[in-house]
Amino acid sequence: MTITTPEDFTQRWRQPPNFPMEAGFDYTFLPAIDILDHIRSDEEVRFTILGDDDWQVRMDRTAALRTAPIEEVVTWPFRLVHFNLSRFYDDLLHGFQEEVMIPWRTHLSAQGFAWQRLAPILFLSTEGAASTYHNDNSHGFVWQVHGTKTFHGYLDPDKHLPAEAAVIGETTGEDPPEHDAGDRQSVTMQPGDQLWSHALTPHWVTTESTLAMSVTLSHGGLCHQGGFSERELALRAYWDRNPAEAWTHDLRNVRY
Repeated sequence: MTITTPEDFTQRWRQPPNFPMEAGFDYTFLPAIDILDHIRSDEEVRFTILGDDDWQVRMDRTAALRTAPIEEVVTWPFRLVHFNLSRFYDDLLHGFQEEVMIPWRTHLSAQGFAWQRLAPILFLSTEGAASTYHNDNSHGFVWQVHGTKTFHGYLDPDKHLPAEAAVIGETTGEDPPEHDAGDRQSVTMQPGDQLWSHALTPHWVTTESTLAMSVTLSHGGLCHQGGFSERELALRAYWDRNPAEAWTHDLRNVRY
């Protein structure tokens, strides 16, 4: 069921599984290939060249991704991420702060939510590319903008990765472990589709189109009227036991 009302969201956000939702943003992005062409040269962009080609081919493409003809680049299998989109609010993402981020923060606040961090993340990838198998310490509002991706998780994450194990990083790997297909929740997302991804739940994403772009609004420390989600309580308990780490922990997955 797609979540469309604040009441339904408030009931569902505390525990898995993930769920489709509609936030009703009225924002038009530039074409994905234009965003890729612009953002690939930024000093803070991160990317990984993938594929079955030999090591030297991947190294050559890694060196050339910022400068090669964009029509050639989109034929290479790769995944790319940028965590600091505020750098582009005056040009590439003009109006995004006013039309997306401020209304979303205002909406959450009006419903009794608070957070420690709320920021957008941009993902670009080509056909056949996949993210790592990982979990995030933040809740993700995933917005598919261009192309097609499939977001894979589990109907019952505790069966595959208890929250306590996710907190200490037992998740991250290039590929998901063997599992029963019946345990998996795979949601294929077309342009305009939106999905809520729960904090500390293992997942991976595959790209099904020539070029795909999504933006995730990442919510660190999200709580509703002072109450955190069920899995995030494990993170809070860990930080209580290890207070120094609470101030140095990076919310971003370092192996994207």
